[in-house]
Parts: sequence; C-alpha cells; structure tokens
Amino acid sequence: MEPRQIAKTAADTNDPRSGLRAVASLRVLADTLELAQVEAALREGMSWQDVADALGVTRQAAHKKYAKRIDPRIPVPRRNQ
Repeated sequence: MEPRQIAKTAADTNDPRSGLRAVASLRVLADTLELAQVEAALREGMSWQDVADALGVTRQAAHKKYAKRIDPRIPVPRRNQ
C-alpha cells in the first residue's frame, strides 16, 4: 500500500483495527525518513543543535535518539571543536 493510502486508512475511524495498523506503518515510515534526514543533515555539516532545532527537540534528545543509529562513516561534529 502506498503512503497516501496508508494515511487515508489511518485517518478513517470507521475501522479502528485497520486504522491502528496504518498508524503503526506511518510511524515506521516517519522514523525511517527522519533518520535519513538526520544523516543527510550531519553529512552536510549541520550540528546536533541544528538538527534538534529543525526537529523541535533539545540537542540532547536528538543526540540520544540518533547518535548510535546513524551511519558510523558520517563525520559527526563534536561539541568542543
């Protein structure tokens, strides 16, 4: 099922079982896309603070969520550099 159809199913409250499965699918998709964007941002030289600001979270929250999940080949800016 394509993302638009999944979103439509997630918004339809007539079938909660299907809607909940669709919401779970959207959450996985959003998490996957968010990680890809965080990696792209770090590759572009953005700091953890820049990433956090874009996501609307604290620097610590962004780092905690993604520091161990990003591609280890990405050069990550350090706070004291």
